Amino acid sequence: MSDTSTDKTNDPVFIKVTLDQPVKRGDTELTDIQLRRPNSGELRGLSLIETGQLQVDTLIKLLPRITLPRLTPQEVEALLPSDLLALGAEVGNFLLPKRLRPDSPTE
Repeated sequence: MSDTSTDKTNDPVFIKVTLDQPVKRGDTELTDIQLRRPNSGELRGLSLIETGQLQVDTLIKLLPRITLPRLTPQEVEALLPSDLLALGAEVGNFLLPKRLRPDSPTE
C-alpha cells in the first residue's frame, strides 16, 4: 500500500510504502518506508533500463539512496520479495513521464 505527498506541481516527491514484513533495526521495527523521487545524480552508475525492469541488484544499490529512513543494502537484501517488488514498482512510477503514470488524469 502506498501513500503520496506532492510538491507544488502535484508531482509526487515522497511515496509511503507499507511493508508486509517490517524491517527490524535493533529494538525498532520499520513498518513503513518512504521513497523519495530520485534525481539524476542518484541514478549515477545505474542502468535506467535495469532500474525500469526492477533488477534486484539495481534496486539494492538505489533504494539506500532514496529511502527514509535510509535502508542499508543488507536490509534491502533481507526484504521479502513482495516488499522489494512494492518498493520497486513505486521506483518505476517515479521514472515514468507524468502522462504515462497510472494516477495521472486522463484527457
